Amino acid sequence: MRKAFTLIELLISITILSIMMLFLYKSYASLNLSNKFYKNELSQIKDEQLIKKVVFLDFSLALSHSTTILNQDKKEDMVLMQSSNSLHKMYNPYIAYIVNNSKLYRLESFKKLTYPLNAGSDFSVDFLGEVNSFRIYKSNEDNTTAIHNSSVPELYLVHIDFKKSDEEILLKIKTLEN
Repeated sequence: MRKAFTLIELLISITILSIMMLFLYKSYASLNLSNKFYKNELSQIKDEQLIKKVVFLDFSLALSHSTTILNQDKKEDMVLMQSSNSLHKMYNPYIAYIVNNSKLYRLESFKKLTYPLNAGSDFSVDFLGEVNSFRIYKSNEDNTTAIHNSSVPELYLVHIDFKKSDEEILLKIKTLEN
């Protein structure tokens, strides 16, 4: 009666264990790669949602008839407005959306912003991303009495096409009555 393993049995069991460890390592590496991919995708989605939220709040909380849209070219608009939405804890800040070298910036200031910006202007800047196009469309009122009535909400269509993302942001925003 023998009570120990032979050398061949030990070599076979070590070989089988090595093959199993190799497959486990490849599975672990594949899992790490997919986790990294989904982490990047989730981060991109969160950034897009944050931009949508900021743009929506800026336009929906815009003060009555304070929005000026300047058409820079076929793909870029500049927006100057006053809103009750603030990212930098300001009360009814003046906000500007500016595209410069295909980069979209959001400026927020205590003082009214004008175009072109003054060298002495004091504002906070938020970089929103690189864009192919940034367009704002404002609805035209057919009723002439609605133009003089400041309680009529304004309607905007915001279109942002980011370079990184495959999807475009398209928001239809109605200002809240102040």
